[in-house]
Amino acid sequence: MAIGMNDDRTVFKRVDMDLSSLLHYIDLGDIGLPDIQRPFVWSSTKVRDLFDSMYQGFPVGYLLFWANPSRTDVRQIGLSEKAHNVPSLLIIDGQQRLTSLYSVFRGKSVKDGDYREKRIEIAFCPANGTFEVCDAAIRKDPEYIPDISAIWADGRSSYSIIKDFLQALSEKRDISGEEEEKISHNLDRLFDLQKYPFTALEIASSVDEEQVADIFVRINSQGVTLNQADFILTLLSVFGEDLRKELEDFCFRCRFPATPGMGPSPYNHFIQPSPDQLLRVSVALAFSRGRLKSVYQVLRGKDLTTGEYSDAKRDEQFAKLRKAQRQVLDLTNWHQFFASLVGAGFRSGDLISSQTSLIYTYVFYILGRHRFNLPQHVLDRLIPRWFYAVILSGRYTGSPESVMDGDLNLIKDLNTAEEFVQTLEGIITNTLTSDFWQITIPNNLVSSSTRHPLLFAFYAAQIKLKTPVLFSNKYLADLMDPTIQAKKKFIDRHHLFPRAWLEREGVTDMTRINQIANLAFVEWPDNIRISDMAPADYVTMIRRQKLYSDDEWRAMHAMHALPEDWEHLPYQDFLEQRRKLMAAIIRQGFEAI
Repeated sequence: MAIGMNDDRTVFKRVDMDLSSLLHYIDLGDIGLPDIQRPFVWSSTKVRDLFDSMYQGFPVGYLLFWANPSRTDVRQIGLSEKAHNVPSLLIIDGQQRLTSLYSVFRGKSVKDGDYREKRIEIAFCPANGTFEVCDAAIRKDPEYIPDISAIWADGRSSYSIIKDFLQALSEKRDISGEEEEKISHNLDRLFDLQKYPFTALEIASSVDEEQVADIFVRINSQGVTLNQADFILTLLSVFGEDLRKELEDFCFRCRFPATPGMGPSPYNHFIQPSPDQLLRVSVALAFSRGRLKSVYQVLRGKDLTTGEYSDAKRDEQFAKLRKAQRQVLDLTNWHQFFASLVGAGFRSGDLISSQTSLIYTYVFYILGRHRFNLPQHVLDRLIPRWFYAVILSGRYTGSPESVMDGDLNLIKDLNTAEEFVQTLEGIITNTLTSDFWQITIPNNLVSSSTRHPLLFAFYAAQIKLKTPVLFSNKYLADLMDPTIQAKKKFIDRHHLFPRAWLEREGVTDMTRINQIANLAFVEWPDNIRISDMAPADYVTMIRRQKLYSDDEWRAMHAMHALPEDWEHLPYQDFLEQRRKLMAAIIRQGFEAI
């Protein structure tokens, strides 16, 4: 039974309709999307799973609509023109499901998270009733309908579809009567997905935008995975549409290199940020908060002392956020921040293990530049040292919001540039103690992860110290330049003790073979030539071929943290000795900033 919207206790009613009706209303433009949600971000596998659930007869969740008597600032699903320019219902919750269904059932393109046109192609195997994401192999396989959009797009009957499929399959192989019946049944079930029932909750048109945003948050906080940044972005769409559009535009432009005549661009080699990542920076600057949980209420105009809401308070808080966002999106700040990291050896995002650490470090860069007016040469030393301390200690990996909250609290009442520098340097010194360098880092280097932050710090330190590639006179910094694009990378990660050789020696555990301390960058021709030779053999070969002097040989080994006569050491002894030397190289790189 529908719940009437005249009931004082409710602001919604229940509406039941099948999928074909929903799609028809979207075709007409009667169902539209308000600008308070994200672009289409579902993967094709998730769309496949949605179809499988519907095919199995499972529930796939309700939809939430908002009755719309007059709004015109809406986005439409799909890219075609609609008969009705002003939709009567706006989708508040269920965008991803309806966008998926509309794209597949109508064979229409949508815009993805990068604002590019995208077609979703889902394949179906009638013999066993399974769905797959279409690929080149499936397109050639007669067992599949490679794109189920064709089932509904051309208006054919299920009889015609079944007949044509069976005829095409029978030309490839024999089909038994039992199998023909099963295929026919499964295709009928697929065809009838357009009758799948949905339940929607329709919010009354009398409910204002702020209440709709609040309902969206309340519903999604009851189990649907949305973080606090999503909630705030929803609120921006209601009270700060310009802020949200600026964020989206900036993030979109970060994805593409600047072209002639385009003007300055935020494109960089470190990160293609999402709006919620940059929102965290703005919130930290505007409100000195790492946790976003309470900021939603602050932006709604809540006085945290009295608990009361007011439009004036809300406008005041949005003004703070607007000022902070201008600093966050300022291209000079943006690029100078990355330049400071490049100067410390971090050439690109390939050496960044944590985007959270990168984004939170950007907060301190802007604070230093704008609140404390530090000159650039001071920031170029302070910020990379802070970043080193953050990644080496994993400062923002456990409970990043809580730790960031604590860090912001330490500086929110500071008044001078000297106090700011002293506070950050104090944290750095207390973090990177002698025991940390000599014990903690070598112990943490016991890992086989090729994206370990300590491994990246080691590479950055080598770049800072102007280290050549192992067995080469070319510098690591030049061969890791992200602006140089080649079909084949100039350098390879090389196992100093080759895998095949170790296995012949009885070391078969891949976590031991792939230890960080067993890796070094070499030019790829050298890597191919070394192959699976014993370390003592290929080291002798290379030294003889490349004619290194004794001083050059020792210097190269030192810069690559290689123990003396390492090629003759037992493997475990080599690993333990090199970890300590790697920690020392990281420290040298840090102290060279």
